[in-house]
Amino acid sequence: MQKVLLAVDRLSTWLGQLFAWAIVGLTVLISWEVFSRYVLGKPHGWMLDAQIMLYGVLFMMAGAYTLSKNGHVRGDVLYGFFRPRTQATLDLILYILFFLPGVFALTWAGWRYFGESLAIRETTFNADPIPVYPFKFFIPFAGGILLLQGFVEIARCIICLRDGEWPSREQDVEEVDVEKLKAMVHADDAVVNPAEPGGALAMPPAEKGNL
Repeated sequence: MQKVLLAVDRLSTWLGQLFAWAIVGLTVLISWEVFSRYVLGKPHGWMLDAQIMLYGVLFMMAGAYTLSKNGHVRGDVLYGFFRPRTQATLDLILYILFFLPGVFALTWAGWRYFGESLAIRETTFNADPIPVYPFKFFIPFAGGILLLQGFVEIARCIICLRDGEWPSREQDVEEVDVEKLKAMVHADDAVVNPAEPGGALAMPPAEKGNL
Protein backbone atom coordinates (compact mmCIF):
# COMPACT_ATOMS: atom_id res chain seq x y z
CA MET A 1 0.00 0.00 0.00
CA GLN A 2 2.78 2.43 0.92
CA LYS A 3 4.42 1.89 -2.49
CA VAL A 4 1.16 2.82 -4.22
CA LEU A 5 0.78 5.96 -2.11
CA LEU A 6 4.34 7.07 -2.84
CA ALA A 7 3.89 6.27 -6.55
CA VAL A 8 0.94 8.68 -6.72
CA ASP A 9 3.00 11.22 -4.77
CA ARG A 10 5.76 10.90 -7.35
CA LEU A 11 3.27 11.37 -10.20
CA SER A 12 1.85 14.53 -8.61
CA THR A 13 5.38 15.78 -7.91
CA TRP A 14 6.53 15.11 -11.48
CA LEU A 15 3.52 16.88 -12.97
CA GLY A 16 3.93 19.81 -10.60
CA GLN A 17 7.60 20.18 -11.45
CA LEU A 18 6.88 19.81 -15.19
CA PHE A 19 4.21 22.49 -15.29
CA ALA A 20 6.27 24.76 -13.04
CA TRP A 21 8.24 25.49 -16.22
CA ALA A 22 5.16 27.40 -17.38
CA ILE A 23 6.47 30.31 -15.33
CA VAL A 24 9.47 30.41 -17.68
CA GLY A 25 7.10 30.50 -20.65
CA LEU A 26 5.15 33.32 -19.00
CA THR A 27 8.34 35.29 -18.44
CA VAL A 28 9.37 34.87 -22.07
CA LEU A 29 5.93 35.82 -23.40
CA ILE A 30 5.63 38.93 -21.24
CA SER A 31 9.19 40.05 -21.99
CA TRP A 32 8.71 39.55 -25.72
CA GLU A 33 5.40 41.40 -25.75
CA VAL A 34 6.87 44.37 -23.89
CA PHE A 35 9.78 44.49 -26.36
CA SER A 36 7.52 44.03 -29.36
CA ARG A 37 5.00 46.63 -28.22
CA TYR A 38 7.30 49.41 -27.03
CA VAL A 39 10.41 48.87 -29.15
CA LEU A 40 9.13 47.38 -32.40
CA GLY A 41 5.69 48.98 -32.20
CA LYS A 42 3.99 45.67 -33.05
CA PRO A 43 1.69 44.49 -30.24
CA HIS A 44 -0.05 41.11 -30.50
CA GLY A 45 -3.77 40.84 -29.87
CA TRP A 46 -3.57 37.23 -28.72
CA MET A 47 -0.74 37.69 -26.21
CA LEU A 48 -2.81 38.65 -23.15
CA ASP A 49 -5.16 35.69 -23.64
CA ALA A 50 -2.20 33.33 -23.98
CA GLN A 51 -0.66 34.69 -20.78
CA ILE A 52 -3.91 34.27 -18.84
CA MET A 53 -4.39 30.70 -20.06
CA LEU A 54 -0.79 29.73 -19.33
CA TYR A 55 -1.06 31.12 -15.81
CA GLY A 56 -4.32 29.23 -15.36
CA VAL A 57 -2.62 25.96 -16.34
CA LEU A 58 0.22 26.67 -13.91
CA PHE A 59 -2.23 27.41 -11.09
CA MET A 60 -4.43 24.37 -11.68
CA MET A 61 -1.59 21.87 -12.04
CA ALA A 62 -0.08 23.01 -8.74
CA GLY A 63 -3.07 21.67 -6.78
CA ALA A 64 -2.21 17.97 -6.65
CA TYR A 65 1.49 18.74 -6.20
CA THR A 66 0.81 20.95 -3.18
CA LEU A 67 -1.58 18.41 -1.68
CA SER A 68 1.01 15.65 -2.05
CA LYS A 69 3.44 17.79 -0.02
CA ASN A 70 0.78 18.64 2.59
CA GLY A 71 1.40 22.26 1.69
CA HIS A 72 -2.09 23.72 1.43
CA VAL A 73 -2.86 26.49 3.91
CA ARG A 74 -4.83 25.38 6.96
CA GLY A 75 -5.83 27.06 10.21
CA ASP A 76 -3.62 24.91 12.42
CA VAL A 77 -3.62 27.03 15.59
CA LEU A 78 -5.13 24.07 17.42
CA TYR A 79 -4.60 21.35 14.82
CA GLY A 80 -0.86 21.21 15.43
CA PHE A 81 -1.40 20.34 19.11
CA PHE A 82 -3.66 17.37 18.37
CA ARG A 83 -2.45 13.78 18.39
CA PRO A 84 -2.01 12.15 14.96
CA ARG A 85 -5.20 10.08 15.32
CA THR A 86 -7.23 13.21 16.13
CA GLN A 87 -5.70 15.01 13.15
CA ALA A 88 -6.47 12.05 10.89
CA THR A 89 -10.07 11.94 12.11
CA LEU A 90 -10.61 15.62 11.34
CA ASP A 91 -8.90 15.34 7.97
CA LEU A 92 -10.93 12.28 7.00
CA ILE A 93 -14.22 13.97 7.86
CA LEU A 94 -13.31 17.10 5.89
CA TYR A 95 -12.08 15.11 2.89
CA ILE A 96 -15.35 13.17 2.72
CA LEU A 97 -17.70 16.10 3.38
CA PHE A 98 -16.01 18.84 1.36
CA PHE A 99 -13.03 17.74 -0.71
CA LEU A 100 -14.48 14.75 -2.59
CA PRO A 101 -17.82 16.38 -3.58
CA GLY A 102 -16.15 19.64 -4.60
CA VAL A 103 -13.32 18.17 -6.65
CA PHE A 104 -15.57 15.54 -8.24
CA ALA A 105 -17.97 18.29 -9.30
CA LEU A 106 -15.05 20.31 -10.68
CA THR A 107 -13.79 17.34 -12.70
CA TRP A 108 -17.21 16.35 -14.04
CA ALA A 109 -18.29 19.89 -14.94
CA GLY A 110 -14.85 20.63 -16.35
CA TRP A 111 -15.04 17.64 -18.68
CA ARG A 112 -18.41 18.77 -20.04
CA TYR A 113 -17.09 22.32 -20.30
CA PHE A 114 -14.11 21.10 -22.33
CA GLY A 115 -16.31 18.87 -24.52
CA GLU A 116 -18.60 21.75 -25.47
CA SER A 117 -15.61 23.97 -26.22
CA LEU A 118 -14.00 21.29 -28.37
CA ALA A 119 -17.23 20.62 -30.29
CA ILE A 120 -17.47 24.23 -31.51
CA ARG A 121 -13.68 24.72 -31.77
CA GLU A 122 -14.00 27.70 -29.42
CA THR A 123 -11.57 30.59 -29.85
CA THR A 124 -10.93 33.86 -28.06
CA PHE A 125 -12.78 37.04 -29.04
CA ASN A 126 -10.17 39.45 -30.34
CA ALA A 127 -8.48 40.52 -33.56
CA ASP A 128 -6.10 37.55 -33.43
CA PRO A 129 -8.15 34.63 -31.98
CA ILE A 130 -6.45 31.56 -30.54
CA PRO A 131 -8.05 28.21 -29.56
CA VAL A 132 -9.52 28.00 -26.05
CA TYR A 133 -10.37 24.29 -25.84
CA PRO A 134 -6.75 23.10 -25.24
CA PHE A 135 -6.69 25.27 -22.12
CA LYS A 136 -10.11 24.06 -20.97
CA PHE A 137 -8.87 20.47 -21.20
CA PHE A 138 -6.65 21.16 -18.20
CA ILE A 139 -9.67 21.83 -15.98
CA PRO A 140 -10.84 18.17 -15.85
CA PHE A 141 -7.25 16.91 -16.13
CA ALA A 142 -6.10 18.88 -13.10
CA GLY A 143 -9.28 17.91 -11.26
CA GLY A 144 -8.70 14.22 -11.97
CA ILE A 145 -5.10 14.34 -10.71
CA LEU A 146 -6.21 16.26 -7.61
CA LEU A 147 -8.95 13.70 -7.00
CA LEU A 148 -6.42 10.85 -7.28
CA GLN A 149 -4.12 12.56 -4.80
CA GLY A 150 -7.11 13.13 -2.53
CA PHE A 151 -7.81 9.39 -2.39
CA VAL A 152 -4.16 8.90 -1.39
CA GLU A 153 -4.56 11.40 1.44
CA ILE A 154 -7.72 9.63 2.60
CA ALA A 155 -5.79 6.37 2.64
CA ARG A 156 -3.11 8.07 4.75
CA CYS A 157 -5.78 9.17 7.23
CA ILE A 158 -7.04 5.58 7.54
CA ILE A 159 -3.48 4.26 8.01
CA CYS A 160 -2.85 6.90 10.69
CA LEU A 161 -6.04 5.90 12.51
CA ARG A 162 -4.83 2.30 12.47
CA ASP A 163 -1.16 2.84 13.36
CA GLY A 164 -1.30 6.03 15.42
CA GLU A 165 1.22 7.89 13.25
CA TRP A 166 1.28 9.48 9.83
CA PRO A 167 2.85 7.43 7.01
CA SER A 168 5.73 8.92 5.06
CA ARG A 169 5.24 10.93 1.88
CA GLU A 170 7.37 11.89 -1.12
CA GLN A 171 9.71 14.77 -0.25
CA ASP A 172 10.69 17.74 -2.38
CA VAL A 173 11.89 21.30 -1.86
CA GLU A 174 11.28 22.42 1.72
CA GLU A 175 11.44 25.71 3.56
CA VAL A 176 14.66 26.48 5.41
CA ASP A 177 14.80 24.80 8.81
CA VAL A 178 16.58 27.23 11.11
CA GLU A 179 17.71 24.54 13.54
CA LYS A 180 19.19 22.42 10.74
CA LEU A 181 20.91 25.50 9.36
CA LYS A 182 22.46 26.23 12.76
CA ALA A 183 23.69 22.66 13.02
CA MET A 184 25.28 22.89 9.56
CA VAL A 185 27.30 26.01 10.43
CA HIS A 186 27.93 24.95 14.07
CA ALA A 187 26.33 28.17 15.31
CA ASP A 188 25.88 26.70 18.79
CA ASP A 189 29.66 26.20 19.09
CA ALA A 190 30.31 29.93 18.95
CA VAL A 191 30.00 31.72 22.28
CA VAL A 192 29.72 35.49 22.66
CA ASN A 193 32.42 36.80 25.01
CA PRO A 194 31.24 40.17 26.37
CA ALA A 195 34.69 40.81 27.87
CA GLU A 196 36.20 41.21 24.42
CA PRO A 197 35.77 44.46 22.46
CA GLY A 198 32.41 44.55 20.72
CA GLY A 199 31.35 41.26 22.30
CA ALA A 200 33.35 39.27 19.75
CA LEU A 201 32.60 35.64 19.16
CA ALA A 202 34.95 33.42 21.15
CA MET A 203 35.39 29.77 20.29
CA PRO A 204 35.50 27.18 23.07
CA PRO A 205 39.05 26.02 23.96
CA ALA A 206 38.55 22.65 22.32
CA GLU A 207 37.63 24.33 19.06
CA LYS A 208 40.54 26.82 19.27
CA GLY A 209 43.00 23.97 19.47
CA ASN A 210 41.76 22.62 16.15
CA LEU A 211 42.16 25.88 14.24
